[in-house]
Amino acid sequence: MSEKMSVSGYEAVIGLEVHVELRTGRKIFCTCPASFGAEPNTQVCPTCLGMPGALPVLDETAVEYAVRAGLALNCTLQRTSWFDRKNYFYPDLPKGYQITQNDCPICLGGFVPIETEAGKKQIRLTRIHMEEDAGKLIHRGDVTEIDCNRCGVPLIEIVSEPDMRTPEEAKAYLNSLRRILLYIGVSDCRMNEGSLRCDVNVSVRPQGSTEFGVKCEIKNLNSVNYVGRALEYEIARQAKILSEGGVIESETRRYNEDRGITEKMRKKETTVDYRYFAEPNLPPLCLSEEYIDGIRRRMPKMPEERVEELCGTYGLRRDTAEQLVQTPRLAQYFEDCAAHTDYKVICANLFVGEILPVVGEECAEIYLDPAAVGAVSTLLGDGKIVSGNAKRLLHLTKERGGDPKTIAEKERMIKITDESVLLPVVREALAANGKVLADIRRGKLSAKKQLMGHVMRATSGGADPILTEQLIDRVVEEALGEEEI
Repeated sequence: MSEKMSVSGYEAVIGLEVHVELRTGRKIFCTCPASFGAEPNTQVCPTCLGMPGALPVLDETAVEYAVRAGLALNCTLQRTSWFDRKNYFYPDLPKGYQITQNDCPICLGGFVPIETEAGKKQIRLTRIHMEEDAGKLIHRGDVTEIDCNRCGVPLIEIVSEPDMRTPEEAKAYLNSLRRILLYIGVSDCRMNEGSLRCDVNVSVRPQGSTEFGVKCEIKNLNSVNYVGRALEYEIARQAKILSEGGVIESETRRYNEDRGITEKMRKKETTVDYRYFAEPNLPPLCLSEEYIDGIRRRMPKMPEERVEELCGTYGLRRDTAEQLVQTPRLAQYFEDCAAHTDYKVICANLFVGEILPVVGEECAEIYLDPAAVGAVSTLLGDGKIVSGNAKRLLHLTKERGGDPKTIAEKERMIKITDESVLLPVVREALAANGKVLADIRRGKLSAKKQLMGHVMRATSGGADPILTEQLIDRVVEEALGEEEI
């Protein structure tokens, strides 16, 4: 049954809870490192293991990053907030409770802008709260081991309102949120490493209804594509149950990546099950106006504003500009390159296609001097080199250093526009590919591409393609005319 058939007559209501690991380098209530990939149980201490007498101390950088996220996401920052204990028993939670913010979180409200084929939309936020992560279970055959390295890793949980109606909107929300958080530097947002994880709440109701249906939660999705696929399946599953007169059970589910389905984990917990109460070992968190204003002044322009600037200033396509503003450092690197050429769009396309895959979205290092990138863009824009050689020239300049034009000349990359040089090469191509004329006589004009390929190989890609095509047409016509005579 197709998704369209299975959800006909029903509408989905979707809300997301996104857990974001803060890039502080250490844990939220102790000084243990919080780096990814360390040997199990090597980044722990009495505090994050919940030993008797060990007291938590709130990390100041974690607070600053939570405030930065709140400002970037248009939230209302609470001048006073506090932490609570969320009590539950699970093997990877050694304290038997999680320190989180329940009654009074650090941020309220806010929104995330999204854009899909249906247009632009703002997804409202309910809250952002701070909390610590739990540990990790490692399954090895019949044995399950516990790694407590993640215990105490600083998180913010960003809770949306149920404003999304399609998997496409949920994916756009996650991508927009990830871009903002990465841009302001509070998280590396590496979903494959667990620093950004998503719980999806979804219910289904008849089209036109204003009542919410019974929701199910899909836990710990670590890929934007998995969020989309899990929602497609779950929406269809719930719609099918309702269309057959059944009842949806409120439950927590997991997404089976191999089978592409959601599976029941357990009955959905309620707030009462967690027996929240105020954390007695931490005082209230009080933020002054001066403190918040100081962070606000250090905030960069938001990605949406930078995208509009790049499109307006350089004439870039929106999708290209979005790739260039994943971090302030990346955006600045591109602008430094663009300052060295009049061909801004060409520079942007080369940057996105060749440099971005090397430096990555975080732009940890400057791959090539901006002046060199600008010089290659100018050579391409002026028609001195072809696109393929421009890409190759960027990397050769990185390897060898020096002036890109000098390297291009040495490597015979400069476009050959002299007819007296190209004409003999074209004639040689025709002589070496005798079957081409026979193919052309039978109406297979695409056979001329073989001649173009021969010329390009013979000139190391340096032949002007437009002039070469004209010369091929001329030489072929001459050859056909001679045959008729």
